[in-house]
Amino acid sequence: MAEAVANVARRINATVEDGKDSLDLSNCKLISFPDGVFKVLRSVSENIHVVTLADNEMKSISSKFFSTFTQLRELDLRGNVLTKLPDIVGEMEHLISISLANNSFTVFPDKLTEIATLERIDLEGNTITEIPVEKLSAMPALKWLNVKSNPLDSNTQSALQSPHQFEVLSTTES
Repeated sequence: MAEAVANVARRINATVEDGKDSLDLSNCKLISFPDGVFKVLRSVSENIHVVTLADNEMKSISSKFFSTFTQLRELDLRGNVLTKLPDIVGEMEHLISISLANNSFTVFPDKLTEIATLERIDLEGNTITEIPVEKLSAMPALKWLNVKSNPLDSNTQSALQSPHQFEVLSTTES
């Protein structure tokens, strides 16, 4: 565990010292986003536009994460065990891309449909059965939606078959 903590600390320090606009904490065995990180990154959080937390063991992500990284453009949370996102995610004004692939979502994170800037949503490999196609169609920037390897119900599959202004990647059983 100490090695994992040291690894996280090294990556955070590199981000701060090098003035990077991205923070990569993938493969760090994180169960949640470490509280201490918020203090360390407070001075530079406005400059961070990309956060990668892929391939950890995160069961949840806090509201504090989204209220700290307000300038986030890309968020990669694939390969965790997330089941939901906090409501504050809907207030992300700059988010363009979110990857939630290979998590434990059973319900589409509805608040994503409130993010006007969101262009890409990756939900491949979850256990989602329904998708709010109408709400997604109303999203002004959405260009790409990946819902492959989800047990989508027949109504959702039908709704995704019709043309949309965004590209849909889905697996339909025939």
